[in-house]
Parts: sequence; C-alpha cells; structure tokens
Amino acid sequence: MEKYLYLGVLLFAISYPLAQSFEHRIRYAAQWKYLFPGMLGTAAFFIVWDIWFTNLGVWEFNSRYVLGWFFLDLPIEEWFFFFIVPFSSIFIYEVLIYFFPKDHFLPFGKYFVWILTPFLLVMSILHLDKWYTSVNFLVGALTLVLHYLIFKEKYLGRFIFAYLVHLIPLMICNGILTGGLTEEPVVIYNNAENLGIRIWTVPIEDLIYSMILLLMNISFFESLRSKQTISPNRG
Repeated sequence: MEKYLYLGVLLFAISYPLAQSFEHRIRYAAQWKYLFPGMLGTAAFFIVWDIWFTNLGVWEFNSRYVLGWFFLDLPIEEWFFFFIVPFSSIFIYEVLIYFFPKDHFLPFGKYFVWILTPFLLVMSILHLDKWYTSVNFLVGALTLVLHYLIFKEKYLGRFIFAYLVHLIPLMICNGILTGGLTEEPVVIYNNAENLGIRIWTVPIEDLIYSMILLLMNISFFESLRSKQTISPNRG
C-alpha cells in the first residue's frame, strides 16, 4: 500500500473541490472553461522546470511511495500534481470570493508586490549557489512583476487571501510528501540546493513555489474570464 501514498495525497487534495464543483452557489464547474486552458499552460511550464531540476539533482522521488510509472524522469503522480493542485487552489479562490464579497486585502496588493519582489531578487542573487533557492525566488519575483504590470492591483487582494488560506492544505499535503508522517520522504530534496529552512518538514522555498503556481493560474484564469462580455459580479 505504500506505493499509493503520493496518489492518495493527490486524491485527498482534489476530493472536496471536485465533489463541490456542481454546488449551486459556487458553481465552480461553470468556470472550468476559463480554468483549464491556463492550467495547461502553467502545467507545461512547471513540468519542464520539474524535469530540469530532477536531472540536476535538486530533488528526486522515492520509488517506495509512487506507483512506478515514470515519464521523462517524473512519476505520473508528479504530472497529476500540476493539474490537481491548481484545480483545488482556484476552488479555494472562488469560494473565498463568494463568501467574502468585499476584497479586504485589496489595499495591500501593491505593497505585497513592492516589498516581496526586491526581497526575492536579493535572496536569489545572494544564493546563486543553490539552484532551488535562486531560480525559485527569481521566478517568483518575475511572476509578481509581470502580474502587476498586466493587472495592477485588480486581483492581488483576492490572490493574497486565497494564498494565505491555501497554505493550510499545502502544509498538510506537502508535509506528508516531505516525510512528516513516514520513515522517508516521498519527495527527497537535496539540501545543498536550498536554504535548509523548513516549516515542519516543508522547505521554505516551497511556499514561494506554491505562490508562483497559484498566481500564474489566477492570472490566466482571470484573463480568460475577463474577456467574456458578461462576467460574474466580483463584489
């Protein structure tokens, strides 16, 4: 049963969002036509990144906890990850918009970008000897800047709220994958390529990695949705 662990974590992550996709208030399924095209583009970017880092030895996957089906050096579960996690994260984004129609974090959006971007750039430069830290923080900074140049503060408040809430399931799922409940981790990080700072068993870099994944998907999602003549009431 050990080989089903990674798959089990993914099924846990998607189970509630998928079950509630047709709920009459959120109507998440009605938004899939805006979600899936951007999800494909984002997944392609992250899969290339993942293959590159796997070949560099930044991380590897424990064959004990995966089904054993590998494509381009990645287990099939890792391919699923880049579709299941965004699907579930955008569900959180949509649920929060419905239940909290006022965008309370809107005033903080530009400060989030202005403070975090230079911090990430400096950290990236200071740790050029660590692949995961340097590339991850650089991509994080570029993603924030690009989103801000295109959308300004329009979606940043909503993103910040969803990002903070999504950290809860992220820490649970990533905690399991990084060895929080097992003898060995499912995803084995090379600590020479990161800062070695962990929250529970989760590398601190994963918080930025997840931020990039969420913000890229929101950017595509809202861009496609905004092109519709009649758009939902955003509150």
